[in-house]
Amino acid sequence: MNTLFNQPLKVVNVGLQSFASNIQKVGGEVIALSWQPPALGNIDAGHDLASLLHHPLVEHANQIAMARYLSAQPALVDVMPASEAIPEMAHRKLILHSGPPIRWENMCGPVKGAIVGAMLFEGWASGHEEVEGQILAGEVALEPCHHHHAVGPMAGIISPSMPLWVIENKTNGQRAFSNFNEGLGKVLRFGANNEEVLERLCWMRDELGPALKAAVRHLGELELKPLIAQALHMGDEVHNRNAAATGLLIKRLLPALLACNLPGTSVQKVVAFITSNDHFFLNLSMAACKAMMDAAAGVPFSSMVTVMARNGVNFGIRLSGTGEQWFQAPANAVKGLFFPGYGVDDAAADLGDSAITETAGVGGFAMASSPAIVKFVGGTPADATNNSRRMQSITLGGNPAFTLPALNFAPTAAGIDARKVADRGILPVINTGIAHKQAGIGQIGAGITTAPMPCFVEAISTLAQIVAKGEPQ
Repeated sequence: MNTLFNQPLKVVNVGLQSFASNIQKVGGEVIALSWQPPALGNIDAGHDLASLLHHPLVEHANQIAMARYLSAQPALVDVMPASEAIPEMAHRKLILHSGPPIRWENMCGPVKGAIVGAMLFEGWASGHEEVEGQILAGEVALEPCHHHHAVGPMAGIISPSMPLWVIENKTNGQRAFSNFNEGLGKVLRFGANNEEVLERLCWMRDELGPALKAAVRHLGELELKPLIAQALHMGDEVHNRNAAATGLLIKRLLPALLACNLPGTSVQKVVAFITSNDHFFLNLSMAACKAMMDAAAGVPFSSMVTVMARNGVNFGIRLSGTGEQWFQAPANAVKGLFFPGYGVDDAAADLGDSAITETAGVGGFAMASSPAIVKFVGGTPADATNNSRRMQSITLGGNPAFTLPALNFAPTAAGIDARKVADRGILPVINTGIAHKQAGIGQIGAGITTAPMPCFVEAISTLAQIVAKGEPQ
């Protein structure tokens, strides 16, 4: 024992960093391992996790889900009113919102304000009080976009008269939808619902939608994976930076618009509207990612995450192998940069369906391709690269269609494995805009957040029960 203590002190420290720091202060050599119990230290969840690791049913299912995701070929094929694209909207008063299911009483300010605006736009009500009365009476249904193969940024509102992008996975024929990006300033997605907002929505329905429908019909279809791949090489990550992708889209749409014999003034308005908004491609990016993730959904026993979405209160995920069940937890705060005059106390909780981009391996997972994004969300270019590297630890593989020049053209990490998230304590990173908690004020900043761990712990426990029974959900 005396011999042992006379030797130089070399320690491996597992757990609190402060223990390692104290050893270093007295001259000891220490290796600090960043470790914490898996599954938030929940013993039962830990046993469930252990039962799923290297399980042949899960491993085989994940191979199938990943292959379906990789083989998806999303293409823009049409523009049509929501009531035509989503049959349920033709038969009842239905408004779609972002994130997992939530009751009207529990919704955040921006989502409530956006629903009010949508009902005024549809002519279903003439005032805010009438809107709430109809909703509480059950005359208007409020459901998640994801329940109808659709996605929308921020509040995510889709109502029957709104024009939608129609994206078709050419591999399996399945379609996904997204609304149009309204631009900046006072917009519905942040809860604004004044006359300016309603007039813009009417113009988008009456002029923008038909013009883009004619252009898409003239094109035939537009493959989106190659366009996204090219944008990644031009400095976008196609979530919060879409400048290159929007430019590439215009390059394809403009000749088609000019060939459709539309009124010159109409073409001018459409082109001016799109070119004034670098985020115009975002909604197409989201719908393309939704189509890719829907391809991977519904594989029995798979632990692959197919949906991550937020409603301004809760964050929800879905796994391929657990059917349509949501796993929810309170949304994490967003850490980032605020516009002058605003701060953390003004911010709504994380909001929107746009995390479908990270679910598909772009957005926050591809920040290494977009070092300039840090001027918008905070941090350094090195942070952006490190985020892309870290995501490789929690995914089933990479997507060779989407490569990152800064990482020697390595494929983006893709196929979030809920097992790895719970086991390694590394949460999916998401870059996002920050909405004001009050309706209509709009975006007040942007930053980085993560999905909350309790979602993954609950999902793992549910999947373990399904696998133990050996019967698909």
